[in-house]
Amino acid sequence: MQAWKKQPPSIKIIFAIGNAPTALVRLYELIQDGKLTPELIIGVPVGFVNVVQSKELILSLKDTPYIVARGRKGGSNIAACICNALLYML
Repeated sequence: MQAWKKQPPSIKIIFAIGNAPTALVRLYELIQDGKLTPELIIGVPVGFVNVVQSKELILSLKDTPYIVARGRKGGSNIAACICNALLYML
């Protein structure tokens, strides 16, 4: 999650999060604070604790493109599938 800090500002960043709802919450906070402007968020963490709430935060972003699986379903495999599908579209 902290690797984005090492990138020059001209680099466009896509975040794919499939396991950690806390990463989605932190990403939301960074965007709200104006410290980060990702090109896309793929937010599909799976589980029961804070999962739905973290996805709802991302859904509330007005100027940030996102792909979010609503509810408790998701996972790293789903995040990887979405990334692969986007790459195949290029």
